[in-house]
Amino acid sequence: MELSHLAVPSVYGLIFFLGYPSQWMLMHLEPSPLTKNELIAANVILVLILVTYTQSVFVDPGTIPKDWAETQEQGVSDEKKEVAKKSRKWCRKCDAAKPPRAHHCKACKRCIPKMDHHCPWTANCVSHTTFPHFLRFLLTTTLGLTLLQSLLFTRLHHLWINRDMPAYLGPSPFQLFHLFATLFVNTVTLFAVGILCVRNMWCLAVNTTTIEGWEIERHRTLLRRARHFGGYLETPDGEAVRIRKQEFPYDVGIFSNIAQGMGSANPLQWINPFAPTPSVASGLSFEMNGFEDEGTVWPPPDPDRAYKRHARAVNGGAFVYEKEDLSTTDTMAAFKARQAEDVVRRRKPFVERLEESVAKQDEGDEYEYSDDASEQAEEQEKYADGEGEEGWRNSEGERLQDFGVDEDVEFYDEQEDEIPLAELIARRRAASNAASVPA
Repeated sequence: MELSHLAVPSVYGLIFFLGYPSQWMLMHLEPSPLTKNELIAANVILVLILVTYTQSVFVDPGTIPKDWAETQEQGVSDEKKEVAKKSRKWCRKCDAAKPPRAHHCKACKRCIPKMDHHCPWTANCVSHTTFPHFLRFLLTTTLGLTLLQSLLFTRLHHLWINRDMPAYLGPSPFQLFHLFATLFVNTVTLFAVGILCVRNMWCLAVNTTTIEGWEIERHRTLLRRARHFGGYLETPDGEAVRIRKQEFPYDVGIFSNIAQGMGSANPLQWINPFAPTPSVASGLSFEMNGFEDEGTVWPPPDPDRAYKRHARAVNGGAFVYEKEDLSTTDTMAAFKARQAEDVVRRRKPFVERLEESVAKQDEGDEYEYSDDASEQAEEQEKYADGEGEEGWRNSEGERLQDFGVDEDVEFYDEQEDEIPLAELIARRRAASNAASVPA
């Protein structure tokens, strides 16, 4: 059994440990047992924690319909269809177009609508459908742990002010051990869950996901890099790409952001643990703030995430295969190797490429290059050992794969207008077959 399979039972065990034995302990410690109201409040919060956690674990994070793009384009003009097509992404693993804000999860093995991250403690994706349950779990857990912490500190304060009393008048050794063990576990858990709760509430208020926060920081890094090259950065093939500042398109106002994230415009439903789960259909398109032109892609263009293209044809000449002496097995292996090379080309960290570029520049270069050693050292620290740009980390030390996404798919995603030829042929066949069927 993998350790990941123990995560959910461990969380349930932690909830029961902090929830029920602590009530028995607090009933037997001075200055007084728990009151009736304290017992009711503690048990109501405990039930809410169990309900919201169970929903976070077992509610499906959503499966994107194969025909979602065609459904979204119904009743839309041809011009807007072309704009939408250019702004869509294509998932190579699912062989389908991805809606905005969707990502391919390596654990769920499919594209998840508005994926925030894959949470190891719920063994489930935090997505458009599960985020309201997950946030309510964080809120109720933080509230419950805070209540328990206050009750524990009341007993500790009483022990401290009566520390000179004979030991036989105080709690037993087992009760003391139970008290301090509960205090330690509760403090660590409250700290971790509290930080996570505040972070997710901030993301809800500004309508970003954890992955999009990483993308925003990556974009700022590219803007800083581009200043050294006159506003341009190069792709793996040497093509210069203009890097300009783009505003995050999905922040549409705090109330609208919360209503969209929680799946309802009714504030009472935001805190209702039995509120209905948002539908997958509502997570296939999102309102935009209009700060950027229609059809502008998010995340912004990243030259390091571009595909490598062949500089020349794989055939040495017309009708002559370059390696015609290969066996059938070797020919297939060579084809797969070229195919993999087309998809992913590991790039050196930017600092190394910058140093190589600076070394080649003559005096009087029109661009300004940073000689700030601290800035370069800070940039260099954002890479994983042995990795290129795929290993870039944000200020919190996170890389894209840390959120549960399939990094090779997400880092090297492609536009829908670059759909593989086989898929285009399959679509054409399907369309012709549908047209030939008599009405």
